[in-house]
Amino acid sequence: MSKAPEDFSLAGKVVLITGGAGILGARVTDALLRHGATVAVVDTDDDRLAAIRDSHPAAAMRTFRADITQRDSLEALRTAVESTVGKVDVLLNNAATKSPNFFEPFESFPVEDWNQVMGVNLTGAMLACQVFGPGMAERGSGSIVNTLSVYGIVAPDQRIYDGSMYEGRAINTPAVYSASKAGLWGLTKYLASYWGARGVRVNAVTPGGVYSGQNETFQQRYGARVPLGRMARADELTGAFVFLASDASTYVSGHNLVVDGGLTVW
Repeated sequence: MSKAPEDFSLAGKVVLITGGAGILGARVTDALLRHGATVAVVDTDDDRLAAIRDSHPAAAMRTFRADITQRDSLEALRTAVESTVGKVDVLLNNAATKSPNFFEPFESFPVEDWNQVMGVNLTGAMLACQVFGPGMAERGSGSIVNTLSVYGIVAPDQRIYDGSMYEGRAINTPAVYSASKAGLWGLTKYLASYWGARGVRVNAVTPGGVYSGQNETFQQRYGARVPLGRMARADELTGAFVFLASDASTYVSGHNLVVDGGLTVW
């Protein structure tokens, strides 16, 4: 019988993570590397890609710039990744975006912004699955993990936003964000069924609120809605991704692993 830590080893696995240089993505990348994965970090932010290269000089990590809303960009990415680090065993769809009018009220939210956010959060993940999933199915194994949001499974409590700020700007959670993440959960379940017989597991991680610069008003109001009484630290979410990427979860598919401090029990 193998030892428990070996079940969580990612040695020998190539993991591709979109949005891999962002606030959560960089922490997940850290965890993947610590567990032995070879990681392809994909992002569109050149500065963040440069920063993660500087802070992760590991030979087991490569960075790539790609636009996940464009299939030809993803196909070029697949060619580049396979020629440098190998065929992708695990796909983490973690990329998400904000639009220019992201915090506009629902009644006046521009359809252009709606389409932009949906294009990354949902359509981009679908395209990545189209490009990287068939190879997994042909090889008879693979894991796809989609990053959702607690506001894709429950509605945001509008009362917490009065006086709430992020880096000096008034904030809310727009409908497009909730809708895009709810749609990604639907895609997760569909693909778990679609590719399950061919050895591809498809799961989701739903993070609760992660502290990244929200003001004290928001932190207190959000924390009051959480049984653990606070927002999450980004590094508290990484274990869920490692679990679903690793052989510790070989019989887990179509599952949404909610990491929210208990928020959704109320």
